[in-house]
Amino acid sequence: MSGHGHAADPRYPDWPCTQAKVPEISVAAVWAGPPLDDVSGKWKDDAKVSALVAKLAARRTPLEEAQKAITEYLNSAADKTASGKLLFAGLFESLNAQRSQVMNGLERVTRKQREAADKIRTDTLALQALQGETPPNQAKIDELSNQLVWQTRIFEDRRNVIKFVCEVPTTIDQRLFALARTIQQEIE
Repeated sequence: MSGHGHAADPRYPDWPCTQAKVPEISVAAVWAGPPLDDVSGKWKDDAKVSALVAKLAARRTPLEEAQKAITEYLNSAADKTASGKLLFAGLFESLNAQRSQVMNGLERVTRKQREAADKIRTDTLALQALQGETPPNQAKIDELSNQLVWQTRIFEDRRNVIKFVCEVPTTIDQRLFALARTIQQEIE
């Protein structure tokens, strides 16, 4: 079974992606606006901001639509800067949480893949042993062969899904950066 070699970074042995694992994005990496110390966690107390954060953070909301919603919201705000900071704080927290969930899921699946590869290896050896017996037990050989076909198919399907899902944290980072830039442009 290829595809389960060594992790790119020894600190993260279960990280399956070619992209380096960056466990968390720092605020400074995506926000050049005013300091956020006074708004940390307060965005949840504002029903309008909470609802908007949920909509903007959802990857199914097209980026252009999200940017337009930010502009409309901030243009109608009494205090553009305070509202922008609140909105960014919510987006940062929500998208970072989404990112962590995806990354933890990838590592969980990688551990399952390792177990699956070990099981396939063990079953392959068992099948070879059965095939070497005289007389061969054809029923057992067929059963184990079918089991191996399914295990291998699931393993390969999972590996393809992992490749696709590895792009998600980067997509989330790009979304956060683009939305932060839109907020900053509106409050400047």
